Amino acid sequence: MFRKTLLAASLVLAGATATQAATMEDVERSFYPYEDGVPTVDGLTPGTVVTAGNVDQFKEALDPALYQHIKDGWVEITVGETTSFDLHPNYVQATRDAVGEVSLGDSLGQINGFVAGRPFPEEPSLDDPRAGEKLAWNYRYGYNWGDNAAIYPFYWRYRDMDSGKVERTIKFNFHFLNYMHRVNQPPVPEFEDNPSELFRAIYVQVLEPFDVKNTQLLIHRHDDDQVADNTWLYLGFQRRVRRLASGQITDSFLGSDLMIEDFEGYNGRLSDMNWSYKGTENILLPFYNHNDMELATDLEDPEGYQFVDFGGKGGCFPEITWQLRKVYVLESDPVDDNHPISKRVHYVDAQTFTLPRTLTYDRKGDLWKSWTIGQAHPDHHLPKNKGTGVSIDDAFSMIDVQASHCTTGQFKGQVDPELNPVKLFSVQNMRATGR
Repeated sequence: MFRKTLLAASLVLAGATATQAATMEDVERSFYPYEDGVPTVDGLTPGTVVTAGNVDQFKEALDPALYQHIKDGWVEITVGETTSFDLHPNYVQATRDAVGEVSLGDSLGQINGFVAGRPFPEEPSLDDPRAGEKLAWNYRYGYNWGDNAAIYPFYWRYRDMDSGKVERTIKFNFHFLNYMHRVNQPPVPEFEDNPSELFRAIYVQVLEPFDVKNTQLLIHRHDDDQVADNTWLYLGFQRRVRRLASGQITDSFLGSDLMIEDFEGYNGRLSDMNWSYKGTENILLPFYNHNDMELATDLEDPEGYQFVDFGGKGGCFPEITWQLRKVYVLESDPVDDNHPISKRVHYVDAQTFTLPRTLTYDRKGDLWKSWTIGQAHPDHHLPKNKGTGVSIDDAFSMIDVQASHCTTGQFKGQVDPELNPVKLFSVQNMRATGR
């Protein structure tokens, strides 16, 4: 009896230790993980090219899908210097101001005491059964695109991996706006006129080609994660707005290899997934300085901006450098058994809490899609992005490894509030724009 009691007490103590409130030291370690040095792997130095011939030497520094892509000769990647992507000081300060005040609710999708910043800056623990959920909250309330930004314009290309043929090119504008938990751009901390208590909105407009021109997508995400998103689609040829059912966000979006739920790495409610923390690793992630890359010359921009280029098998891989970075491995599996996937494995950048690499597995548990979102340093990008503290989404590649097909994205990301007026994020705007 004494031994059972002692064991029970030990488990309670371990759980209590794992869920202790964050400290100021946790905040500093969370935002500045390379203050005392960067991760290293023997032989993996800036300038190293990882190829099919040497990839086994660096297997520990690669996620399993990227390892296989290189092993199969689909791509070679060049290692860049690991650099700090410092987020905006206001976001860091908001995190400091809330230290010890934020906690999880009793059920998935509930959070208490959150105002702004990073909700859970403490290091995750495998002994904490809800560590994955905390990491997911850090992503949801991360500084991805800041308080608002636009990808203006945004090119998607649909590619056959075997032939290399570009089957289709779609030109979009994407817009993002946070209604609440704002830290930098006025109004701070939130818009006063927000009766639906929205946290965030995404607005998408197709500019070309003609057959899908003026297709529009609008997503309203509530601050209460347990309230379903409101999602609308405007189809130009129908000239009407229709509401999307929740299941439709897992359909192919405009015939691409992406679901709406894939946007930004994961674009859904936390309460739609079970979240599990699987450990911390040092692996290569697509972080780089945009202006230092050899950029594409086949897309014209009136301001002279050049987009990231693509190469590798089928032209499905961004031609960028990769940094060895601290990563949290986060697994999400759908609450709904009818979901088309069995799980996603997200490789979360520990400093920015962006999702630069995500592997998606089908219902049988086989690898289905390999998702890369390139992260550009804001100080080596467009002049307007300098000093914003936003890790700029700069290029993407969604590879369907089973269909040997990919969709690639080339961004002109702009942290510019003038491009994102509130009126843009309304159903009324969709109707007016569609006329």
